[in-house]
Amino acid sequence: MKFEPLKYIYQPSGNAAAYTLLLLHGTGGNEKDLIPLAKDFGDRFNILSLRGNVSEHGMPRFFKRLGMGVFDEKDLDFRTDEMVSFIESVADKEGFDITKLIALGYSNGANIAGSTLIKYPEFLAGAILYRPMQSFKEVKSIGADTGVPVFFSSGRLDPTINSNETVEYLDKLRELGFVVEHHDLLTGHNLTQNDIELTAKWLNANFA
Repeated sequence: MKFEPLKYIYQPSGNAAAYTLLLLHGTGGNEKDLIPLAKDFGDRFNILSLRGNVSEHGMPRFFKRLGMGVFDEKDLDFRTDEMVSFIESVADKEGFDITKLIALGYSNGANIAGSTLIKYPEFLAGAILYRPMQSFKEVKSIGADTGVPVFFSSGRLDPTINSNETVEYLDKLRELGFVVEHHDLLTGHNLTQNDIELTAKWLNANFA
C-alpha cells in the first residue's frame, strides 16, 4: 500500500509562533466535527483538522478494526505512518511549526493519537486523549523520557472501554515517560463540558 493524502481543514491563527491543534474525530465523524470544540480554547492556536482515510460501512475512521474494541494493528501501524507523513507535508505547505503540534483526539481519533505517541514519541508537543483505548496491545519501552504532556479523560460509565485496561494504558504511558494528567469523569463515552473546562486549564498550564 502507498500513502494517500487525507482530507483536511487548516485554519491559521495569524501568529507565526502559535501551537497547532491537530483535531482527530471519532468513528463516523469528519474534519469539521471538532472545530467548534477547538474554538472553546480561544483563537491563539492554529487548527489542523483531518478526516480518516478508512471507511467502515460509510463511516470515516483513522484505521480498521476487526470488531468492537479489537483493532487491526497492522493497519493501525500503516495508518499512523501515513498520517505522520501527511502532516509533515501539510506543515511545509501551510507553514506552521511542526514542533508545536498538539493532538486532540476523540475515541478513534484519540486512539491514533495514542499510536502516534508510541511510534513517534517526540513528534507531538502534547496530546489530548478523550475516551481512548490502548492502540497496540504489546508496547515495548522506547527508552525515551520525553516529558511530553498528555491530557487523558475517561468516562466512569463508559460501556465501550474496560476500566482495568484504562489503568494499564495509563501505567504504560507513564512508564514510557509521558507526563499524564488523568481525569475519570462521571459520564459515558460522550464528551461533556467538564472535559472542555479541564482541557482549557491543562492547555493554559502547559502551552500558555
